[in-house]
Amino acid sequence: MSRVVKEMIIKEIEDRLEGNRDLLILDSSRLDAVTNNRFRLAMQEKGIHLLVVKNSLALRVLGDDSDQMRQLFEGPSTLAWGGEDIVALSKELTKQSRELDLLEIKGGTVEGQALDASAVEKLSKSPGRRELISMIAGQILSPGARLAGAMLGPGGVLAGCVASIAEKDDE
Repeated sequence: MSRVVKEMIIKEIEDRLEGNRDLLILDSSRLDAVTNNRFRLAMQEKGIHLLVVKNSLALRVLGDDSDQMRQLFEGPSTLAWGGEDIVALSKELTKQSRELDLLEIKGGTVEGQALDASAVEKLSKSPGRRELISMIAGQILSPGARLAGAMLGPGGVLAGCVASIAEKDDE
C-alpha cells in the first residue's frame, strides 16, 4: 500500500473517530455474514459505531505504540465507540459477546489507558454516567432531607399533642 493511500486511510479513521479515544477493540471476524449484519444493525440502533481497521494504521491513529496496545491489535480488529459513555459501551458489547460466542472483546482504551479484556469486563460492571449522577444527586440531597425530617418530626408530635388537647377542650 502506498504512503499516500495509507495517509488517506489514517485521515478517514481519524475523521470517523472524531477525536474519541474511549473505544473498545473486538474480533468479529469469526461471525458469519448474517450474524455480523444483525450485530452491526443492533449496535447502530444504540448509537455504537463499528469499524474494521488495519492494525498498524489504527495504532498510528491512536498514537500509542506501547507493547500493551500492540497486543490488543493482534489479529483481525474492529474498533467500537459511541453510546452514552464508555461504561454503557462496555456493558452492551459484553452482553453481545455473551450472546454471540464467536465475538471476542480484545480490550480497549479509556482516556489513553489501554485495557485488557478482563478490565473491560470489570468496567462493564461499574455504574454508568447516569447512575453516578443519580448517586451524587442523592448524596447531595440526603442531608437536607434528613434535616427536614428531623425538623418535622418533633413539630408533628407537638402538633398532634396540641390537636388532642384542643379536642379535649371541645368536649
